[in-house]
Amino acid sequence: MATRIIVGLAVIAAVIQGLWPELVPMDLLPLALVLLGLVYGAVALDAEDATGYLVLALAVGAATGANVLGHIPEVGTYLDAIVDQISVALYAAVITVLAMRTWNRLMPSGGD
Repeated sequence: MATRIIVGLAVIAAVIQGLWPELVPMDLLPLALVLLGLVYGAVALDAEDATGYLVLALAVGAATGANVLGHIPEVGTYLDAIVDQISVALYAAVITVLAMRTWNRLMPSGGD
């Protein structure tokens, strides 16, 4: 249930920031997206088996960098702006996976 709430809030924040970037002052929505991504990474992802998620984050990041959605008539620029914001949350969760995997590698196992 918590992951659904986090994803829902991230989508709402991404849509608002993508369509109306000046609506919320002081860049609070990008900060919220980063925080939601960090929390999602800690709550919903298995740091030791996150390959599928990491591939998804890279694919979305590549799509935003290539501006592929911008070529769709009428709505492409809006979709591209929204996906740009979603990639912020995805990349934040990648940082959580990196931190958790590093932590797991540095901590001695219980049987040693």
